[in-house]
Amino acid sequence: MRRSLIYPARLCQALALGAALLAAGPAAASIAWVSNEKDNSLSLIDMQSLEVIDTLPVGQRPRGLLLSHDNRLLYICASDSDRVQVMDVATRKIIKELPSGKDPEQFALHPNDRWLYVSNEDDALVTVIDTQTSEVLGQIGVGVEPEGMAVSPDGKWAVNTSETTNMLHWIDTSTQTLADNTLVDQRPRFVEFNRDGTQLWASAEIGGTLTVLDVATRKILKTLTFQIKGVHPDKVQPVGIKLSADGKLAFVALGPANHVAVIDAKTFEVLDYLLVGRRVWQLAFTPDQKQLLATNGVSGDVSVIDVESRKVLKSVKVGRYPWGVVVTP
Repeated sequence: MRRSLIYPARLCQALALGAALLAAGPAAASIAWVSNEKDNSLSLIDMQSLEVIDTLPVGQRPRGLLLSHDNRLLYICASDSDRVQVMDVATRKIIKELPSGKDPEQFALHPNDRWLYVSNEDDALVTVIDTQTSEVLGQIGVGVEPEGMAVSPDGKWAVNTSETTNMLHWIDTSTQTLADNTLVDQRPRFVEFNRDGTQLWASAEIGGTLTVLDVATRKILKTLTFQIKGVHPDKVQPVGIKLSADGKLAFVALGPANHVAVIDAKTFEVLDYLLVGRRVWQLAFTPDQKQLLATNGVSGDVSVIDVESRKVLKSVKVGRYPWGVVVTP
């Protein structure tokens, strides 16, 4: 008798839980946020339907995008507005503007989720901003036309690239001062640390190469070149880089070569070239890293790549000259 009394109670609980789940509906899909340079806007792509679901006006010539560590805030480099805008992801509204310095293009957020390192291309400076107080903590002189920015996972180093000086600039974040410089190939555009912070990967657009450095010694481990059948070497111009969280693969956007290179991150062997849209700029993984997005400036679309099969699933039309991309869960 006791079991017959308990069983209906458990059945009712299960039915109630099922009803609650049905009422809640399906889990929300990830959203890709894409900056459109020429339209002064962001395009939002639903990653389930792979369709644009919203277009948001922002400052002039938006380029670099990044998310706060809790994914609640989106930082936008409004380059021609000389501002970093802060958008509330939930409401999709600009809630603050940060004093970035002139012509911010790329930036990186310290692991403390407060210090924002911004490259100011026109001033040969890196501006450090406290995102909570909006205070400028410092300005660090670097090479001519600074662009790429990355902060190491342990927060010790902020690294900037200078396009004309052809250098990587190593900033000690404990003192906010320049500690070292590394000469690389022509026009370095982007830098990315691997997950454990032991390596730094840097693209050189005009040099057509990618350099991998040992962070502990700040010495070059490997310089990679790219050869794509049917593509003239002058069109191979590496820019955006993404490294998989498991440390196995690296993906590099090759600019007007219209391909993304796939690299074995252990052996540094180029495994594949994936044909995408015209003038591929930047890359971003979905949160589960099953898909990779590539922004194609000239063709005005975003290529969605299946990471496991290394196939382009779809090209999604967005605004004019898409540049940056991030994906929220």
